[in-house]
Amino acid sequence: MTARGAAGRCPPTTWLGRLLLLACLLVNRSTTEEVSENCSHMIGNGHLQVLQKLIDSQMETSCQIAFEFVDQEQLNDPVCYLKKAFLLVQDIMEDTMRFRDNTPNAAVIVQLQELSLRLRSCFTRDYEGQDKACVRTFYETPLQLLEKIKNVFNETKNLLKKNWNIFSKNCNNSFAKCSSQGHERQHKDPSDPQLPGFVFRLLVPSIILVLLAVGGLLFYRRRRRSHREPQTVDSPMEQPEGSPLTQDEDRQVDLPV
Repeated sequence: MTARGAAGRCPPTTWLGRLLLLACLLVNRSTTEEVSENCSHMIGNGHLQVLQKLIDSQMETSCQIAFEFVDQEQLNDPVCYLKKAFLLVQDIMEDTMRFRDNTPNAAVIVQLQELSLRLRSCFTRDYEGQDKACVRTFYETPLQLLEKIKNVFNETKNLLKKNWNIFSKNCNNSFAKCSSQGHERQHKDPSDPQLPGFVFRLLVPSIILVLLAVGGLLFYRRRRRSHREPQTVDSPMEQPEGSPLTQDEDRQVDLPV
């Protein structure tokens, strides 16, 4: 093949590459626009309503369950807080919030899980290796847990309506600060954050038992003392024979009139 022939075949290849690049850009743009529109309207009021019905159907109880969630005291950035909470909510719905199959509550959980899968495209994963950063174990009632989940969906919905791309924010720095704060807390206070509550629940019954024991001992001593008092009162009246008192009485009897 001559140089001219080779040169003659190069332009079509160049134009073909440009056409493929242009096609890829158009497809990418249309996909981005579609994702943006879906993210902005993906969470509807209906999802929040079914969540509220799930909350209303729960029994009020003082029993608490343990679950891992974002520590808002460590992570005060609202966007990064929701990015971290979103993945934790998925784990909670899969591992903690379990209802009997073929029940309305179980259907609500399945619906929310499907919604979470669709929402993944609206969040970027920029914190690999920091899954435990800004996270601690909570001990709360099922109602409190469901309120937390509803708040996550509601706040996510509001932010996505304002800016569909808001959760592409890089939160590595915020998560790194949480990790450093967590190490400092472990050095300063290695105890469990929930330990004071546990100690309180253990200490109150012990104090009550001690008070009951002391009260019982005081009552026993008082009762025993009350039994001894009549004997001590009657004892002076009972004088032994030959005592000076009896001798004086005898002398008084023998005196002449």
